This record gives sequence, structure tokens and C-alpha cells, in this order.
Amino acid sequence: MSNPSSATETPGAPTPVLSVGPVVLPAPGRAVDLQVRVSAPMTGSELPVILLSHGLGFSHHLSSLNGYAPLADYWAAHGFVVIQPTHLDSRTLNPDPGGSTVVAHWRTRAEDMTRVLDRLDAIEAAVPQLRGRVDHSRVAVAGHSMGGHTASLLLGARLTDPHDGTEVDLAEPRITAGVLLAAPGRGGDALTEFTVENYSFFLTTDFSTMTTPALVVAGDKDDSAFLTVAGPDWHADPYTLAPGPKSLLTLFGAEHGLGGISGYDVAETTDENPERVAAVARLTVAYLRSEFYPGDSAWQAARNALASGPDPLGRIESKEAPLRGQLPVA
Repeated sequence: MSNPSSATETPGAPTPVLSVGPVVLPAPGRAVDLQVRVSAPMTGSELPVILLSHGLGFSHHLSSLNGYAPLADYWAAHGFVVIQPTHLDSRTLNPDPGGSTVVAHWRTRAEDMTRVLDRLDAIEAAVPQLRGRVDHSRVAVAGHSMGGHTASLLLGARLTDPHDGTEVDLAEPRITAGVLLAAPGRGGDALTEFTVENYSFFLTTDFSTMTTPALVVAGDKDDSAFLTVAGPDWHADPYTLAPGPKSLLTLFGAEHGLGGISGYDVAETTDENPERVAAVARLTVAYLRSEFYPGDSAWQAARNALASGPDPLGRIESKEAPLRGQLPVA
């Protein structure tokens, strides 16, 4: 049963947030125990969960539980429990460039999220202010850049393991919605030689099985030239090549940082734009609220507002799930 107060609360009414980290989850067989940050509103009950997967990059701490505050803070202030793991490829863990953690991080990242879901009770126990307030039945995954790849696997995308040739299915049925932020696109001839040599798991990415509802966010200036020869459209592939229901938010003038979502005043952001970051936060909250609370009009209202301005920050398009027996994508 949904919480009526949270279902009708508008994105314009933030509440104070508590943030606790690191919460350490024992992880036998993992190189180190899994550390997560938990952010949540101080009030409210039956709170849905967003698992947030960080990207990579040059900064030492953005690729960890300490990054993405512009999104995590906003999401928590508007009714979500945000859980951020530090994946094994985080610079904070000083990964060996030639070690197995670099080779296998595409898989261990997704496994981190499954481990978090397996241990939600332990996370609640570690943050007493949350005990009994988390809705385990409403879970979304969000991810930026490499984190977007992680999220796509959890939402149902597949790939072929480059080491043994097996098809990999890491879909997590407990996750019922997703947000992909500047996520990688298709493989094959869309990739640069650098990507093929260093990220060979991208070669066989298959979005045709990614059936979970998701919002894909892409910048129309995000060419990611070191990864792809396909240009900015590459980051729209998780929308274009996956079956519905999906929505695509294209941000005008946005590059890979989408205005600076990975942290406040981040030097490596090439398109710093606080208004754009605020729009990403606002629109993603609206999308997830409408996914989790049937009848909530936040997403439609946000779409209308985006389209009605004289100088819109972007555009939104959507597609529904294919009819029974219909091919999902051309």
C-alpha cells in the first residue's frame, strides 16, 4: 500500500535529509567489504529506494559513495531512500590497473546492487532512523556513465562475457524502474578502437531484453569521442534499442556531466550548468514518482512544464511496451 502523503507531495516541497556513511556490509569473497552511503528524508514512511551507481572519471572521490550529492540530496529530500555503493573500480580503493577488479568490474558492480537488496534489513538496522520506514517493494536503479551500464544490466540488458563466451543475464526482478544518465550505448562498429581494447564487454551489449521501465537521459553534445564513433546519439541507444515502456530526455547543450550531476563545483564538469542539474533532479524524481505511485501526475506535469517554456532545456519522447506478439524493436 502506498503512503498517501508521499504520493501527493509535490517535488517543490523538500524535507530535511539525513545521510549516513559508510555503512559497511560484510561481503565474503569480495576484495573488500561493501561500503554504502544512505540518504533519506527525516520524515515519512513507506519510502521507495533508489540504488545509485557511480561512474568513473579522474576525481578520487566522485566515483564512490561520496559522489553525486546534487542528485542524492534532491532525491532524498523528495521522499526516496538513496543508497550509494562504492564499487570495486572506485579510485578510492586504488584498483590495480592490471588486476582482476578492473577486468571484471562490469559484473561486480551489478552484484554490488543485488547484495544491497539482499541486505536492506541490515541497512535499516545500521541506520536506526530508517527502521520500518523503507518500502522494499519499490526499488529503482540509477546510474551515470559506467554506472548507467550497471543500471542497464540490472534492468535487463545483456552481454556476452568476453572471457568465456557465455551470455550474461544480471537482471534484478526486485528493481522495477530505472534512470540511465549518459549511459553507454550499443557495441559493434559504434565503438572506438580504444573501447574495444579496454572495455571489450561493451562489444555485445544487447538492449532488446531490457524490458523494465526506464528514463534515459542524454546530452545532445555528449559525443564521448574516446568511446564511440556514433556521436551523441550513442547515449540514446538504451532508449532507441530497448523495448518500451521507456522515455528519453534529451538535454540541449549538455555534455557528459549533464551540467554537473557528479558533485558540487566539480572541476572536470565540461558543461557546468546548475539549472540543467536542477532539471535532471526534478524530472527524474517526477518520473520515478509516477512509476511507483499509479495515478501520480508529477511526470506529466514535469513534461508539460519542460515543453511550455520559451527556451526549453530539453525535450522528452516516450514509447509504450510492445503489444503481445509484436517485435519489441526493429
